[in-house]
Amino acid sequence: MKKKKNPDLFKNKIQKIFIEAGRKVLNYKQVASRLGIESSEGRNEIITAIKQLVKEQVLEEIDAGRFVITFIHKFIEGRLDVTQNGAGFVIPDDGSDDIYISPDFMNTALNGDKVKVSLLAQRPGAKKSGEVVEIIKREKEQFVGILQVHAYYGFLATDDKKMHVDIFIPKEKFGGAKNGDKAIARITEWNSDTQNPVGEIIAVLGKPGEHETEMNAIVAEFGFASKFPEEVELEAEKISDKISKEEIKSRRDFRDTLTFTIDPEDAKDFDDAISFKEVQSGLYEIGVHIADVSHYVTKGSKLNEEAIRRGTSVYLVDRTIPMLPEKLSNGLCSLRPNEDKLTFSVVVLMNDKAEVIETWYGKTIIHSRRRFTYEEAQTRLETGEGDLAKELNIINTLAKILKEQRFSKGAISFETQEVKFRLDANFKPVDVYLKVRKDAHKLIEEFMLLANRKVAEYASKLKQGDEKKTYVYRVHEEPNEDKLTQFNIFASRFGYKIMTTGIKAIARSFNKLLEEVEGKPEQNLVQSQAIRTMSKAYYTTHKTLHYGLAFDHYTHFTSPIRRYPDLIAHRLLFEYLNKGKSASEKEIEDLCKQSSAMEVKAADAERASVRYKQVEYISDFIGEEFDGIISGVTDWGVYVEISQFKAEGLIRIQNLGDDYFEYDETNKCIIGRSTRKKLTLGDPLRVLVVAADIFKRQIDLAWVDGNLRKSFKATFEKPGRKKDKKAKNTDRKRKR
Repeated sequence: MKKKKNPDLFKNKIQKIFIEAGRKVLNYKQVASRLGIESSEGRNEIITAIKQLVKEQVLEEIDAGRFVITFIHKFIEGRLDVTQNGAGFVIPDDGSDDIYISPDFMNTALNGDKVKVSLLAQRPGAKKSGEVVEIIKREKEQFVGILQVHAYYGFLATDDKKMHVDIFIPKEKFGGAKNGDKAIARITEWNSDTQNPVGEIIAVLGKPGEHETEMNAIVAEFGFASKFPEEVELEAEKISDKISKEEIKSRRDFRDTLTFTIDPEDAKDFDDAISFKEVQSGLYEIGVHIADVSHYVTKGSKLNEEAIRRGTSVYLVDRTIPMLPEKLSNGLCSLRPNEDKLTFSVVVLMNDKAEVIETWYGKTIIHSRRRFTYEEAQTRLETGEGDLAKELNIINTLAKILKEQRFSKGAISFETQEVKFRLDANFKPVDVYLKVRKDAHKLIEEFMLLANRKVAEYASKLKQGDEKKTYVYRVHEEPNEDKLTQFNIFASRFGYKIMTTGIKAIARSFNKLLEEVEGKPEQNLVQSQAIRTMSKAYYTTHKTLHYGLAFDHYTHFTSPIRRYPDLIAHRLLFEYLNKGKSASEKEIEDLCKQSSAMEVKAADAERASVRYKQVEYISDFIGEEFDGIISGVTDWGVYVEISQFKAEGLIRIQNLGDDYFEYDETNKCIIGRSTRKKLTLGDPLRVLVVAADIFKRQIDLAWVDGNLRKSFKATFEKPGRKKDKKAKNTDRKRKR
């Protein structure tokens, strides 16, 4: 059967020829020659396409049979976002509308790449579409996957769901990897003439399914590294752990002031401490002391360059991938008890109404007397007994007033349900539970928020001439009105409603909703959707408000061990306190963008590790039924959050029962053709766990109430069951 031509694809190829020709006039024969078409049928198709392009005013007929492009062609630069079906959208740097890129016009571009796009001909009113004409910068060139070996070559089938081609690996480039190994491959060559990139194996991670293999795969998948380069480690080791007398003299000395830390039980890096002194009845001096990382990590050092590259520490289920080597993160910079430590501090004089009377900023030296775990501090808050119970309760009272002040100004309470695991000696999850945040957590949080706000307020007032000095801010913009409207439609399905106008009104209604939903089956789903409705916070030199916290000024100053922007904030503040010149706005803005990007990757990696352990845990419950709630509806099925585990699984459309179900895009629901049963976001469902694929970190479910076929339970895939090798990866593109 003859393959039918795609007229739009053919027309766009012709347009591209005219764009490349510039102002040169071409006839249909010259176009045919450039396309390699010799048949009369093919030439007739060219004539038809050219006539259509003239009608669309993309081409102009200069004289009989001779044509030219009618406009100076515009190229647009932006970032490519690839969808799971292989198409993509370029998000332009100039903020204009997204540009659709069909799989045929990717030209080897991959998800996240910075690209240059040529706009294609389009009908009036149609969405913009284009073709990638240049890859300006690759987002990544290393991919994790499973090596599948053939006689003289292999393919790496990548874990990345947005990578739609396998990587061809010549036999001499296996790097010691064997068939079925999980490995990291680097792309070494790829042009538009070949469908598959060529690569080489640079690291073998191990056998798929093993804990260490899968966790290392997550680290590599998102562009982080478990180990530091040797030169970075050597530079860290050379740093002296001695504090000179001259250094002490240059700092404000808090070693005789009561100082302590409150951290998780398993914490190793303590980057913040609190000092407390009652100046007189109802008047307190409270210091927020932050590890002075900038004293050890200096501009131009290899440590600094590596910290920029990483941007942040990454917290996976079973490990931390630190931003700084252990000697710094767990040693020199960690505010361990009973040791002198160098800090950068925000010290406030505060009355018993939590009103800040004075604020001081500067470098200090401290000596922590006590390391509290959250549990130990919470016991003192609840019982009033134990060492430092009085001091902790005074600070806690002030923290609660600070929180009330924030909420009175329109702050929003986004306390999500954080999934945690108990792992056995082999790192297998034996229990899943939700992290509970109590007053001890909130106490520390409020004073960190206060310090961050005070630093941002101070920095925002500094000027060099008529210009404000450059600083790094943490910005959270107001939510988009359309997103608020969509969230209102979603929330109404559960009987909730929010206001969509007025900053304080929106915040109050959000807080009321989040309070009402607490403890209900839909809590996690509603909270997640609420967060997605909000704009994403990011780092920038351009100060605007932090909407979620209701702060006009905000920065990140309190975690320089694990966040690079905090290190920038320390350096700039120290310079400005010492009358230094304003930093380069472009240089700091570039660092802000890098840090924001790495923050997103770290969050994705953390979610992937949680997802992996959720799937592994649920693999022991295959064949069992659970209550759930619909968390997503698509044309291929519905996603359901299992209430007991807070884990999401997919009911494929073919597993919804004996009826034929169709997707209603307008109303975002799936409807049975015969029964008219309707499934929509937020509906409760009873589900059966069908399969748990730890390689894809995917859970398959079936709808128990959907006339589930009796034979279905006996035929679903058991854990560990091997797939037919010939059937595997049939959706991936391979051609050599």
